[in-house]
Amino acid sequence: NSPSQILTASAEDVSVPAKPRAAQDVLREKLLGEIRQGQEPGDVLTHLQQEVDKRPSLAEHCVGIARALGRAAVDVYGPTKAQTFARPVCDTAYASGVASMG
Repeated sequence: NSPSQILTASAEDVSVPAKPRAAQDVLREKLLGEIRQGQEPGDVLTHLQQEVDKRPSLAEHCVGIARALGRAAVDVYGPTKAQTFARPVCDTAYASGVASMG
């Protein structure tokens, strides 16, 4: 394999760029990462509320994100401890996520 053959082969393997991820998906992954890294879910729920306040277009996704945070909190803290972090963000979606896992 000559260097030019290698360059040609790698140029042929270039894939189409990935589509940009939706803002709610990026936010969900960021907040789930915070819980998995040990941040208290109450603080993460506050971050969710702040993001929704800044970007009202995220409001329609708030319930789904809060439920996902509740499920992740159960994975990290167990159902009893996870429930203690419940906050009135997106109604009771976080608590619903905890309950679905407990």
